[in-house]
Amino acid sequence: MPRYFFHVYDGESLPDESGSELADIYSAQTEAIHLSGELLKEMGGRFWNGDEWRLEVADATGQVLFVLRFSAEERSTASTGLPGQTNRPEARRIGPGAGSCVESR
Repeated sequence: MPRYFFHVYDGESLPDESGSELADIYSAQTEAIHLSGELLKEMGGRFWNGDEWRLEVADATGQVLFVLRFSAEERSTASTGLPGQTNRPEARRIGPGAGSCVESR
């Protein structure tokens, strides 16, 4: 079975050192979507700070097969009523060592 590596970049490189054995690239795409959803769920309101992060999926040779990019920026001032202020929690790093769900499956 081929091995796929799910690398997270959120201002720092967070390489997946062990990878995951999956049946094919379509299974890797499905896993990338699930992993991204888990990361977004973990981030909660911190996702809205405007910083981009991405998930790159590579094969065992290191060739990047596809990339998922994520970024959001809150434009409304409705949450506090004051320009540039929101009630969102502070942004923090995602990925290994930061309570992430990036893991080998």
